Amino acid sequence: MRNQQQMMDLILNFAEQDERVRVVAMNGSRVNRKVPTDIFQDYDIVYLVTDVPSFVEDCGWTDYFGEKIIMQMPDAKGYSLENNEGRYAYLMLLADGNRIDLRLFPLSLQATYINEDKLIQVLLDKDQRMPELLPPTDEDYHIQCPTAQQYADCCNELWWVSTYIAKGLWRKEILYAIDHLHLYVRLYVRPMLLQMITWQVGIATGFQVSVGKNHKYLQQYVDPEVWTQLVATYPQADDEQIWQALQQTGDLFRQVALDVATQLHFEYDRVQDQQVSAYLEHIRTLRPQAQDFYL
Repeated sequence: MRNQQQMMDLILNFAEQDERVRVVAMNGSRVNRKVPTDIFQDYDIVYLVTDVPSFVEDCGWTDYFGEKIIMQMPDAKGYSLENNEGRYAYLMLLADGNRIDLRLFPLSLQATYINEDKLIQVLLDKDQRMPELLPPTDEDYHIQCPTAQQYADCCNELWWVSTYIAKGLWRKEILYAIDHLHLYVRLYVRPMLLQMITWQVGIATGFQVSVGKNHKYLQQYVDPEVWTQLVATYPQADDEQIWQALQQTGDLFRQVALDVATQLHFEYDRVQDQQVSAYLEHIRTLRPQAQDFYL
């Protein structure tokens, strides 16, 4: 596996040799001093270029970086440079294990790029066109303090979608039930639990930290007991385990949400909680294929 110096030399050598590339910058974990270094860190690179379409017409130039295991071009799906403001990305997993996420920006979007992220390190500026930037910081990714409405919406979403899981379990629609417990396409249940725990972490840290993509740093900020309870909400595809996970999710959510409400002087809707919890328990005990509901 090529080391960081070899990869940086490779990335910069290509840019130096190609007149279309005027600026090279790096974003992401490799410029964030708070993130531990490991072999799986991507090289999040941006080339500010004079002619994006010429890079798009033939992707053979990406071979310069080495043999690839796989490459993805997310902007090629329904591609139109106009629809994406002229930007284009090549995501490359190389045969030696290194990964380069290389984004191409037209020079006209220089200001847009600078304003999108504070985790920027300029590596090459052929024309001295980039302004002097502040040291890279991850402050844009810090947990944000919720408003009372965001807090209420989070609570409502969790209890509302919990009823979908109960319906799916009663119907023996296991995949439907699991999706509504886990899914991130909409908000759904576990994302609301994770959001509430994240707010609790934000309160404890003065909203000065990030828990990372997919909450990957969350464990280091929560009490071990909370972490154990959270992990217990991840079931296998078994009816009883999903019911247990749903109950554990509700219990943990209530515990954390009450603490967040106390800390931020919000109101926790206990009636909503009690009524939905009773409904869930009723569905759990309702005989299979019952025709009468009767609470």
